[in-house]
Formats: sequence, C-alpha cells, structure tokens
Amino acid sequence: MSTELCSKDGILIRIMKVEDYMNVKDFMGGNFYNGEPLCASSGEDVQKCCEKENDKYHISMIEQGTCLLALNENDGGRIVGIVLAGGQVPSDLEKHRKEAEEMEQNTWGRIAVFLSAAEIEANLFERYGISSLLYSHITCVDATMRGKGLGGRLATALIEVGKSKGFPLMVAYCTSFYSARQKEALGMECIYKQAYVDYKDEQGQVVFKPAAPHTHIRVMVIKL
Repeated sequence: MSTELCSKDGILIRIMKVEDYMNVKDFMGGNFYNGEPLCASSGEDVQKCCEKENDKYHISMIEQGTCLLALNENDGGRIVGIVLAGGQVPSDLEKHRKEAEEMEQNTWGRIAVFLSAAEIEANLFERYGISSLLYSHITCVDATMRGKGLGGRLATALIEVGKSKGFPLMVAYCTSFYSARQKEALGMECIYKQAYVDYKDEQGQVVFKPAAPHTHIRVMVIKL
C-alpha cells in the first residue's frame, strides 16, 4: 500500500511515520488534550500525565503503519488531522489492565483504568470470535477544519488500511458525543456504552464530569 492514501480539496491523507511524531505531539497539545471531554474537564495538563508511557505507546502504533496524517497542501503541509491506531490481540486486555493499574493517580491514569474496564466489558475477541482487531485510539482534527468532514475521511481511510492489513474488525472507544455520532454515520455500531455519572471511585464520587452532550463512553465497531 502506498503511504499516500488520498488527496482532495488540498488535503492529503497519508500513513504517519515515526519521524512525524514530534510534530504530531505538538499538534495534539493544541488540538486534542484541550478538546477531548475527559481531558478537557479535568483541570490538569493531561499531556504531561504519563507522558513517557504515552510517547512509547504512540510510537509503537506508528511503527505498525496504522496511523494517519492529514496535511494541508495549500498551507505548507501543515498537520490538520491525525489518527493514532494499532493492532490488538486477546492478551492485550490483561496487559492493558495491569498497565492501567500501575499508572500514576492522575487524569490519564484514571482514563486508562476506565478504558480498560470498558474493553473487558465489551469483550470483543470473544463476542466476534476473532484473534486480532484494529483499535482506533485517537482521532483529532484541527479546530479550523472541524465540521468539514475531515474526521470522517480519516476514519474511512483507516478502515481501508485495516482491510489491507487483514484485520477483521475495527473498534473505537468514543468518549465524545460528536466522535460517536461521526462513527455511527460511517456505519459503525455501538455495542457497549456507559454513562459517566454511573462511573464512581471507591468513595462513591463520580470520576469524570464532562459537559453535555458528552454523557457516555461508547464502544463503536465495524466489521472489515
């Protein structure tokens, strides 16, 4: 598969490379952590939480050739969208649970525990009788490009990458109402959801309190 996937209206979508990562990280600092509902409502500088662990994880996905960049060719190739995604196998469920358990007690650590619990509850490997899947981890579009269909184009391109690599299923854990709605429009099905108000700590306090309409995490899947 070519690293350049599609070009339309001056926006090129291509496979991300490891050498892109520092620019991707800067892009996420200005567009993802301040917009994703659980991060944005935390009051913490979430990009600094578990930073080394996240860098290692993100680079491991880029090395699989499953991450995407959207570049504005009319603006010097400026990054206007990204997807971080990677393959998963059944043993990753326990691996993620242990990693989340050992993370620092900060916002990203709490998100990791939450996502691990959702992953175990959704139980996709058993549900679909599969031994691998493509996990769409983070999709982010530049604030100036939102509402123009770029997120959908990135998801569609990722579906094609997943098919080319032989994955039987793609999953996204949507913490945002808008990301879930976008995935649904592409034909992805919600097979599990949990209300944030029902997720509480050991003291009975609600852990995540994002603003409406972000009320649930939704696990969205599509067969490839």
